[in-house]
Amino acid sequence: MNLLEPFQYEFMQRALVACALIGFTNGFLGSFVVLRRLALMADALSHSLLPGLAVSAIFIGLNPGGLLFGGLLAALFVALGGHLMARSSRLKDETAIAALYIIAFAAGIALIKYAKVRVSLDHFLFGNILAVGDADLWISYLVGAVVLLSLVILHRPLLLALFEASVARSQGVRVDALLGWLIVLIVLTMVSSLQAVGVLLSLGLMILPAATIYLLTDSYSSLAVRSGALGMFGAVSGLLVSYWTNIPSGPAIIMVLGFIFLLAYLFSPKYGIIASRWRKRHLHEESLERWPDSGKNS
Repeated sequence: MNLLEPFQYEFMQRALVACALIGFTNGFLGSFVVLRRLALMADALSHSLLPGLAVSAIFIGLNPGGLLFGGLLAALFVALGGHLMARSSRLKDETAIAALYIIAFAAGIALIKYAKVRVSLDHFLFGNILAVGDADLWISYLVGAVVLLSLVILHRPLLLALFEASVARSQGVRVDALLGWLIVLIVLTMVSSLQAVGVLLSLGLMILPAATIYLLTDSYSSLAVRSGALGMFGAVSGLLVSYWTNIPSGPAIIMVLGFIFLLAYLFSPKYGIIASRWRKRHLHEESLERWPDSGKNS
């Protein structure tokens, strides 16, 4: 089997570039999402994209720029609306956001049939990287540049805001604005990933690489870069799996990353459950050797 054979086709070459860029951007950003424990928020935002995409498809068509703008507005509306609703009622933030995002998701499903052009709901829900066009690539380049530059420039104050918000405020860091910008970056990245994995699977492309590396290292300084590299590897590998097995590209990418995540969960040298059990057993045997009577019932 020649692994490079698929890339003789132009559509596969475009898909390869898109996978590499989207995979790295999602993995890099995902490290901050994992550290901030924003996975559930990101899940709500991913589902909130659908009504914005549907409205954009109704009035503009499947224009990548319009989809980006529509998805961004819809997700920010849910995020800000949930925050305001929580402040003006007895509801907690997560409850208010969950209520709004499920309403938004249902509205998106209802509205999609009124799109100007015939579009399958599966296209938005699960993506199709093989159909990526030049305009989609340019959107990915633009979003990738904005996200990566923002995270590199704001790396130190952002980490300080994530771990020590009070200290960050005392040093003049605008924590709320910084975290708000992080949410904007999450939404932009999810919309740019739409063609690859769709609304339902975009969270996996963002969380799985970072969660995997989080199980393998204690170094926060290298977490983002390693997560980005794993995201790129998983996206490209999933693309190849999709080509050779004839299964949809989005699920293939997530299954590859999910398999790697499960390996880390089981076999991580420090945090894997296999290694943890082996260490406990080893310590128990050591204690029995030192104090033979400790293992006997009194």
